[in-house]
Amino acid sequence: MPRPLRLTTLIALASALGACSTSQGAPAPVAEARPQIAPEVLRRYAAVTDEPFPVEAVDPRDLKARNVRQLVDYPSKEPPGTLVVDPYKRFLFLVMEGGKAMRYAVGVGKAGFEFTGEATVARKASWPRWTPTPDMLRRDPERNGRWAGGMPGGDRNPLGARALYLFKDGKDTLYRIHGTTEPWSIGEAVSSGCIRMLNQDVIDLHRRVPTGTKVVVLGSRGTVHAAEPKAPETTGSLGNGASSGPRPDDGLDHAGLDNLSRSASEAHEPPAYDGEADDDGL
Repeated sequence: MPRPLRLTTLIALASALGACSTSQGAPAPVAEARPQIAPEVLRRYAAVTDEPFPVEAVDPRDLKARNVRQLVDYPSKEPPGTLVVDPYKRFLFLVMEGGKAMRYAVGVGKAGFEFTGEATVARKASWPRWTPTPDMLRRDPERNGRWAGGMPGGDRNPLGARALYLFKDGKDTLYRIHGTTEPWSIGEAVSSGCIRMLNQDVIDLHRRVPTGTKVVVLGSRGTVHAAEPKAPETTGSLGNGASSGPRPDDGLDHAGLDNLSRSASEAHEPPAYDGEADDDGL
């Protein structure tokens, strides 16, 4: 009876294979490892609640590590207090003493490449008014036409929470350093605008620099100073600098960084709302 024997053997083999596949089951999902986020980072990119308009929180875990503001080594011939903008590396540096700088990540629009050299911060604005340029009105009248007379400052205004206006030899360069309503664009090349920053970062910078500050905008062949992060995570800014519990083991000089944040928060803040027209577009 060879046929029944063969059938019995096949059934037994199938049962054994079925038992193997059932016992193995589906592979367990592997959780994606996330880097430890220091409490200071979370706090300094938290929502800002003491502004005339809401500033939403930015989750640092959604940012590239290089885009979180941080103290870096930055040997420079420029004196402390100078702003150095490198649109090609997409960083802005506030030169500090001791060969250091506070580094901010920026998004760079087309206009951000149209000026190089030295300028001065001639005006600072909180919640600035935005007016599209004639070229923007021609290019997209449906979108921009309603704002031909200017868009008041606010959380939907594309200039964001703050703006610095650069002049050279007493003349407006039309070059702006400003906030953004698109935090995902930081560190990227974007279609419009000058130099955009996260609102939390531009508020921090706005507090640190007075009018009259020297600004150096580097060109594609300009001297770019080597800048290496002092630690992979951040510092700067808005909180009171205090934290509960032990300091995270992330290599940062947290005491020094908290002092920097405290100095920024105690600096003079101009009026919270600036309704003056800003006919510079994006």
